[in-house]
Amino acid sequence: MRSNQTIGIDLPLKALVWQDEKGATWLSYNDLEWLVQRHGGAGGTEDTVGAISATLKALAASATSAE
Repeated sequence: MRSNQTIGIDLPLKALVWQDEKGATWLSYNDLEWLVQRHGGAGGTEDTVGAISATLKALAASATSAE
């Protein structure tokens, strides 16, 4: 947020767990890399954004796995 204040509209990051009309449960969230693109990026943050994005993907995969 320090380098691009408009991203504050999308922070803090959120996740939505919801069930559709067929009874399937879904996990939805906005990927941080997409949010950074949406707001014009911020130089020098690529490694941090990539690491956070990868962690979110791993958490989502773990939360939605059948095991």
